[in-house]
Amino acid sequence: MGWGTRDWCMKIRGERECTECGERWSYYDSGSVACPSCGSLRSVGVDERREHTAAAVSLDLSPVRHLVDDEPLAAVAEEAEASCREYVRKSGFVHGGNLQPLDDTYLAAAELRAVAAEISRAMRVSDEEEYYFLTLLRGADQGERPDFADVPDSLRGPRGLAYAQSVDAYRADVRRYLDQTPDELARRLLGTLGEHQKRVEALDGDVAPRSVEHLVRVARDIGRAFIEDDESALAEAQGRLDGLELKT
Repeated sequence: MGWGTRDWCMKIRGERECTECGERWSYYDSGSVACPSCGSLRSVGVDERREHTAAAVSLDLSPVRHLVDDEPLAAVAEEAEASCREYVRKSGFVHGGNLQPLDDTYLAAAELRAVAAEISRAMRVSDEEEYYFLTLLRGADQGERPDFADVPDSLRGPRGLAYAQSVDAYRADVRRYLDQTPDELARRLLGTLGEHQKRVEALDGDVAPRSVEHLVRVARDIGRAFIEDDESALAEAQGRLDGLELKT
């Protein structure tokens, strides 16, 4: 269940000026090459090329929520999976050269995608599983993630795998960022984090939810070091990794 390839991972001149009417806009924010004033596709970049992996995308699950009372649970799950798949596929963590955090909306969408896939295929869904799925559906687009203690045992795998793959996607973009802002300690920590992440994937995500949460926290610590210029963040990431034991 990979995330697929982002074909917009590239260095671009995101600040554009229309050669027809002179309007200026940010492709980084709009995701459109068309002039917002006259619609022309003729423009020139007016800034330096910057790494950009984040498409202009948002997650709105309200259409899926409206199906809950009228459609079978499996059909609702299929729609939720499709919406989250598109959001996760287009999301990135480098915006106009600036590193972004591994946020809760992305994590919740990744988990909902995985859980929805499980629900849609299941021959039988328990009340606990249905409640957990609906909890995710209710709040994922608002960045609401269920606590790791609330994960049903039968859904540990989907959550663990979704989080491990989210961490992997974040690692990839942090490495892109570090190509422009080198930091050997951060690269070493990303490598160690990757070893743990790959182990979770090898176990199909079926590890203790608390352990997987630690992987997310390490990834966020590494990101925070550069997003907030926090000198202590890498030391915190190192400390978490030193004490990390993946429990099944």
